[in-house]
Amino acid sequence: MNTRIKTGARLSALLAAAVLALSGCASTTTPEAAATSAPAGDAVTITDAWVKAADSGMSAAFGTLNNESDEDITLVSAESPASTMLQLHETVENDSGEMVMQEKDGGFVIPAGGSFVLEPGGNHIMLMDLTAPLAAGDEATFTLTFSDGSTYEFTAPVKDYSGANENYEGDDMDMDMSPSPTPSN
Repeated sequence: MNTRIKTGARLSALLAAAVLALSGCASTTTPEAAATSAPAGDAVTITDAWVKAADSGMSAAFGTLNNESDEDITLVSAESPASTMLQLHETVENDSGEMVMQEKDGGFVIPAGGSFVLEPGGNHIMLMDLTAPLAAGDEATFTLTFSDGSTYEFTAPVKDYSGANENYEGDDMDMDMSPSPTPSN
């Protein structure tokens, strides 16, 4: 019996030493740090989304992109059945002092815990080469793609809008933001 107690004590001591040794090899990473970031598409929402009505050619989508995460999120592209080509556009002043729309290199950064506004005369999603007329009262569906490859889908109502003096005409990518000429009678 005495031998059995000594063997049991030795085995317990050996197991305790093994547990201590192995715990020294364990990762010191906290569960928060070990968790991978959620896909950007799960952290983004859009509010007040809408699309400018247009019979053909070009239009634009607007709204406020909200980032519910604690990391900046970069929107890199958009797709929609309403258009064969979509671009993320910014409005900048050119060398002549005119305001022009152009594709935004690198996409739109939605700040952590913040929002990014898409508005007429400013940043927006440009629909170039509409597949069908966008009439007021219709809806358009969009899929946004983020730098991590994740996506977010939303539907926006189409509205009549004539503000901001946008001129979506022309073949060049720098679209003129100056007032359109008034038609003569």
